[in-house]
Amino acid sequence: MPGTTPGSAPREGTGRSTITLLSVGHGCVDVYQGAVAALVPFFVAERAYSYAAASGLVLAASLLSSVVQPLFGALTDRRALPWLLPAGTLLGGLGIASSGLSASYALTLLCVAVSGIGVAAYHPESARVARLASRGRHSAMGWFSLGGNLGFAAAPLMVTAVVACGGLGYSPLFVLPAVLGGALYLPVARALRVFGRSADGAAPRPGSDDRRSFVRLSLVVVCRSVTFVGLSTFLSLFAQQRTGGGTAAGTAALFVLYLGGAVGTVLGGNLADRWGRVAVVRRAYLVTVVAVAGTVLLPGPFLYVCVALTSAGLYVPFSLQVTLGQDYLPTRVGTASGVTLGLTVSVGGLAGPVIGALADATSLRTALAPLVVVPALAWLLARTLPEPGRIRQARTGGGTTPHPPAASPSPPGPADSSGGVRTFLTTRRCFGVRSGSRRRP
Repeated sequence: MPGTTPGSAPREGTGRSTITLLSVGHGCVDVYQGAVAALVPFFVAERAYSYAAASGLVLAASLLSSVVQPLFGALTDRRALPWLLPAGTLLGGLGIASSGLSASYALTLLCVAVSGIGVAAYHPESARVARLASRGRHSAMGWFSLGGNLGFAAAPLMVTAVVACGGLGYSPLFVLPAVLGGALYLPVARALRVFGRSADGAAPRPGSDDRRSFVRLSLVVVCRSVTFVGLSTFLSLFAQQRTGGGTAAGTAALFVLYLGGAVGTVLGGNLADRWGRVAVVRRAYLVTVVAVAGTVLLPGPFLYVCVALTSAGLYVPFSLQVTLGQDYLPTRVGTASGVTLGLTVSVGGLAGPVIGALADATSLRTALAPLVVVPALAWLLARTLPEPGRIRQARTGGGTTPHPPAASPSPPGPADSSGGVRTFLTTRRCFGVRSGSRRRP
């Protein structure tokens, strides 16, 4: 890009525009994660699937993703694989686009599983590239996650609009966001070359891994995933039952769940710049306990208010947990991203069939009631998490300063002094520069 010379830092505008493109591309991928749950009521209506069978589709998309995504993360720790961004986007779109073409349950399972693999391939590399472009700013990572949440929010609207036109047979139209996401990679690739040139300088060696904190964080993310997947799978049907509003009421509830996440993600990044990530994560899960209880127990229109609060409570910690995982495992940021974005998130899909079977045997309200306890467990686990900056201070005798609060919730800008270590480290790894290739004198 003009004005950027080899060895110089990229312009601030380059980072902002790259984050914007990555955010939109993230939405083009995550719309397919949201589409699986949004398709459940239509599979039940058109193909007479039971609750358990319909939730099995969510499990199919989640299970393969949970296994494969950490593997992609481990690969990206070894070398840069930026082509995974367009490839994963297109594969995710093709899987969902094909899911409505066959009446065979087995083929439908296969299609949504293929989509899950595409989504899994996308996330570890995209998270590392976004961390590079954001220069370690939590608020900027929040904007990147915002795109994914908006994609989630758009999924029920997209699915309802397409299926209303001609039923599940119109599902090939679902490939259009994937085409857009693949095209957006072209300007991102040019920006990556600029960031690659800025990574040619020496970088400090990474700190040591804090595996215990990472395991506890992973359990927190599992609890979040169980709560979110359990609600998102059956919320549309539950809202129809509780409000008597038909399909429109169910679609509206699912849209509120996803859209509230967009607000929560941006809010979480800005709050973390001010008060610290761990403190914000703990408080968010306390809010979630009350909100989930209201969603399950309160009648009528109050459900939508509680769904919005639940969504914000679950999404405020979302991007913070990704960067916490990267800081707990600074020598394996790709693996950390794969676990926090993939394995632990997708484990929540395992709860879907259990909730579905319980709903078949009792009622949806009874089946969803245990979800009130899960965010309480997440809060208890989050109380044991340390702030990564304080860990480094303890190990170095106070030589490292924690990330300071941002002066304002501004778009991504130049890295501050404490974010420089993480930024240069992520830069070198993202472009295949080994830590032993150049050292400080």
